[in-house]
Amino acid sequence: MNLNAPLLVIAAGGTGGHMFPAQSLAEEMLARGWRVKLATDARGARYAGGFPREVEIEQLSSATFARGGLLARAVVPLKIAAGVLGATFRMWRDRPAAVVGFGGYPAIPAMAAAFLLKKPRMIHEQNGVLGRVNQAFASRVDAIACGTWPTELPEGVEGTYVGNPVRGAVRDRAGAGYIAPGDYPMSVLVMGGSQGARILSDIVPQAIALLPEPGRSRIRVAQQARPEDHDRVASFYAEQGIDAEVEPFFQDVPRRMSEAQLVITRAGASTIADLSVIGRPSILVPLAIAIRDEQTANARGLVEAGAAIMMPESKFTPEALAENIQLVLDHPEGAEQMARAALSLGKPEAATTLADMVEALAAQARKPQE
Repeated sequence: MNLNAPLLVIAAGGTGGHMFPAQSLAEEMLARGWRVKLATDARGARYAGGFPREVEIEQLSSATFARGGLLARAVVPLKIAAGVLGATFRMWRDRPAAVVGFGGYPAIPAMAAAFLLKKPRMIHEQNGVLGRVNQAFASRVDAIACGTWPTELPEGVEGTYVGNPVRGAVRDRAGAGYIAPGDYPMSVLVMGGSQGARILSDIVPQAIALLPEPGRSRIRVAQQARPEDHDRVASFYAEQGIDAEVEPFFQDVPRRMSEAQLVITRAGASTIADLSVIGRPSILVPLAIAIRDEQTANARGLVEAGAAIMMPESKFTPEALAENIQLVLDHPEGAEQMARAALSLGKPEAATTLADMVEALAAQARKPQE
């Protein structure tokens, strides 16, 4: 590694929604000859297994007010302050050329340090509504890159639409040929985000069981379910004679998505990006408890393009879902049209565009010194 190469510090939280686009930018910047560090906390580090080995993972102290009891919340400011102090020292020592935050509370220390040290900095917001951390830093950064458009931004703050960067494994399957539903085995992929989704475990198996023959016997289900839901979901499928693979997490989502005739999923920003880059019909179930309802905003583009069916949790019943599954799988031409519509919204170049913004930001910061 060239120690004289410019350094990018990526600050990201501990879910796939933050980590996947951060990983994609890391891959792109390494390919351009940059050094890359990932600033996160211990929880975030557990989600960093897909990052290239050249990326140095820097763990910082952070915390959130959203979890734990009164005592745990009382020490949150102390943990964040310790993280900011540590990040400030490391950033002063390492002198990064740019800092990019992807949201999540583990991103707070590095973004605060970049602000204090006046480092070139920007944020990338994956959703159509700013997350709490990105909201806090929106007026304290040099640029905002938006993964979903339009994105609701504070008054007086402007954003640049770049799309959500997808991992190399997704880009490798960009526009993969879609095999429309027919009189042969059909794959249905069911995902609930990096934490799984109980409502999908409750409803999807029952909906599949309601499908009429012979269509039902041709369906092969791959469903992500929480560990505590795994046994009951797998047992139900087995009892109904439905061919199903149930796992807490799929490592090969890009392959499975490219082979699917239909995807049933939450509407997380990274999932929406994957669906549009690969180009697949989907049934989207936005997370109802999201305070900012960002998943509904994320889903809107695919729905309006005719690429997806959106089902609010309040209307997500086995009967209604079975009807929508049939609507896709019983109409090959319509399913193909949905796949093409999804593909028309894809931005496989998002990582390149975001990397261009990073380099322009770093170059602008160097100008007064030259």
